[in-house]
Amino acid sequence: MVVIYFLVIKAYGLAIWVASFFNKKAAAWVSGRKNLFSYIKQTLGNNKAPRLWFHCASLGEFEQGKPVIEAIRKAYPQYQIVLTFFSPSGYTLKHHDPVADFVFYLPLDGPQNASTFIDLVKPHAAFFVKYEFWHFYISNLRNRKINCYYFSCVFRPTQTFFQFYGRFHKNMLQRITHIFVQNQASLALLYKHSIPHVTVSGDTRFDRVYANSLQRKSLPIVESFSASQQVFIAGSTWPVDVKLLAAIQNMPVKLIIAPHEITEAHLLQIENAFTKKVVRYSKWQNTDTDAQVLIIDNMGMLSSLYAYGYVAYIGGGFGAGIHNTLEAAVYGCPIIIGPKYQKFVEAKELVQNKGAFVVTNETDLKNILQQLIANTILHQSIVQKNKNYIVQKKGATEIIMHYLQMNW
Repeated sequence: MVVIYFLVIKAYGLAIWVASFFNKKAAAWVSGRKNLFSYIKQTLGNNKAPRLWFHCASLGEFEQGKPVIEAIRKAYPQYQIVLTFFSPSGYTLKHHDPVADFVFYLPLDGPQNASTFIDLVKPHAAFFVKYEFWHFYISNLRNRKINCYYFSCVFRPTQTFFQFYGRFHKNMLQRITHIFVQNQASLALLYKHSIPHVTVSGDTRFDRVYANSLQRKSLPIVESFSASQQVFIAGSTWPVDVKLLAAIQNMPVKLIIAPHEITEAHLLQIENAFTKKVVRYSKWQNTDTDAQVLIIDNMGMLSSLYAYGYVAYIGGGFGAGIHNTLEAAVYGCPIIIGPKYQKFVEAKELVQNKGAFVVTNETDLKNILQQLIANTILHQSIVQKNKNYIVQKKGATEIIMHYLQMNW
């Protein structure tokens, strides 16, 4: 099985290399790993300080892991932080983030790559945020008796780990030092499969969004745009979401759209979808206050942007799955999402609490928005409900840190 796994990983790397000739993201993935070990060796140099290694798949996992990184830096200042990313979207945006001392791409999993990387970094312990179970990295850490932790994890019975053919993958879980999961269902599932080194800590994203809300950025352009009317904020949208949003352009709200991917083609698609005045954030003029649609054509604003929203729409629910609902919920925004949200615990809980609403078509969207605009008492009750939900759920970082302090 190890051979098959290794061949699949090699095939994955080859597929990305082929895709790099016509896909910018794939090209960044490949170019970022050229001469990577030489770069890591040169960057670390003769630095002998003890290190902790944190790995995040992409930007979302980084935001999820940041509360733990910050808490560890404060509690254990003697350690330097090495942060790795698998995806270019995380590395490109966060390779200068001061939370880490060193930031690298993660070499593709393999026996030689894992061994060389760990030889160079020499971590005292390794932390993986939510996803990415790499066999050779986990095995190498285990063989060297280096503690390996996963946190903010969610497990479901349908995952490969728990199938009759998934013993190889389940063995990865058994080699991990400790796993911090989001809920009791994940704990029970791991216990059932003889994986007892588990603690229910909750999701560190609640800690992250709560902290962000206390230090949110002021956005003068957004304030000017939203001064005269209630604002509907659509975050992390895809083309299919934009088509749906175009149906509400004649309703008495202004619309802010923050697309998941900022490409010229997608920005033009958004502009062409609306008949009313549309302006890009980067091209805003003081005379644009009559615009009805504002497109956020940059990254990094979304966590502060939702503070200006009367209602929020979270994209992705008509594709692979919705994006981060918590960034909107922390400000109390009633949330509207598409139908593909079942993999996300917090989304299911928000729907159950009637703080989030599921739409499947334009009519659903119009009806829900009309109800929220007309019924201010309902709106305010949802605002308070969603704020309380975040406050009640935060605290995962504290549980993780307590475990580390008791066991290090």
